Amino acid sequence: MTDTLTRLADVLEQRKQAEAETSYVASLYAKGLDAILKKIGEEATEVVMAAKDGDDEKVIHETADLWFHCLVLLAHKGLGPDDVIQELSRRFGVSGHDEKASR
Repeated sequence: MTDTLTRLADVLEQRKQAEAETSYVASLYAKGLDAILKKIGEEATEVVMAAKDGDDEKVIHETADLWFHCLVLLAHKGLGPDDVIQELSRRFGVSGHDEKASR
């Protein structure tokens, strides 16, 4: 699983050098943070709608879209999936209530 995320993160990093006309990701980078955040908002809404509809296949599809656009955001900010995985590892075994209270 993390291998797929790492490979995707590498591709997203490469897209920073691509022309916006030839790459969807490069076009998002060129449009800037607001465009990336808008896509994340749209995809999150689509996940919610798919879940409400009870369509598991669509939930998977829309969640993949959401994760993809979150990875675009991370790359845009100079971060990657390893940063998120490290944070999840840090939280592992910690009560959600305790973790939230520590912020």
